[in-house]
Amino acid sequence: MNNSNGSTATVRAAGVNIKDLRKSYGSNEVLKGISLTVEPGQVVCLIGPSGSGKSTLLRCVNLLEQPNAGTINVGKFEATDPDVDLNRMRQSVGMVFQHFNLFPHLSVLDNCTISQMKVLKRSKSEAGDVAHRNLERVGLGHLADRYPDQLSGGQQQRVAIARALSMDPQLMLFDEPTSALDPETVGDVLAVMRKLAQEGMTMLVVTHEMGFAREVADRVVFMDAGVVVEEGPAENVISAPTQPRTKEFLRRVLDPTHIDVVDE
Repeated sequence: MNNSNGSTATVRAAGVNIKDLRKSYGSNEVLKGISLTVEPGQVVCLIGPSGSGKSTLLRCVNLLEQPNAGTINVGKFEATDPDVDLNRMRQSVGMVFQHFNLFPHLSVLDNCTISQMKVLKRSKSEAGDVAHRNLERVGLGHLADRYPDQLSGGQQQRVAIARALSMDPQLMLFDEPTSALDPETVGDVLAVMRKLAQEGMTMLVVTHEMGFAREVADRVVFMDAGVVVEEGPAENVISAPTQPRTKEFLRRVLDPTHIDVVDE
């Protein structure tokens, strides 16, 4: 659970309030009226089967996908207001994807400074100082001069987190950040995310890592077929779900060897 006491990092956290969010691709309605609130400093994990709308929901929060209906408020910004200052709103939201999306021709340090200089108009020196601090936060300060192809997948993902943190976000979105990683490197990325949670960062996380969700999340939201089926405290939802669909999903995730036998 979150605990900002004793943290050396200063985090300005923003909450998220989503009401009746709908998103369709043609006749396929992917989000069917999602309502969800994340308080400042909370960690909320979205779980559910592939195709349930989790990643689409995340991408709607910073308008990488344009919702068809509903409202999204991120801190002081109403993201779905046609007159919102989209660039300023997006500056307050950091996003980490399944794949790292680093610039292969730039060093680790330059990957973490380019957006600062272009968007935040920081000097090269100031951007470098901020990048070095965030690379140290994720345990990679000693690799600032390396290039992405010289790093493991887990290291590249931690660089992606440092890059997002270098923009001073008030909300972090994680879209299955460990799904493309070797099992050996998953723990390093999750450790960084635990640290961010302890520092008080608001986080909305799509994940299949049930141990992480149980340990770190304030709340878990189970989605299926574009709706919220069940939500509540992490321990309750994961250890004692009340909805049959949640029970079925968690049984399969927590015990992949389980096979349902149907009598003829």
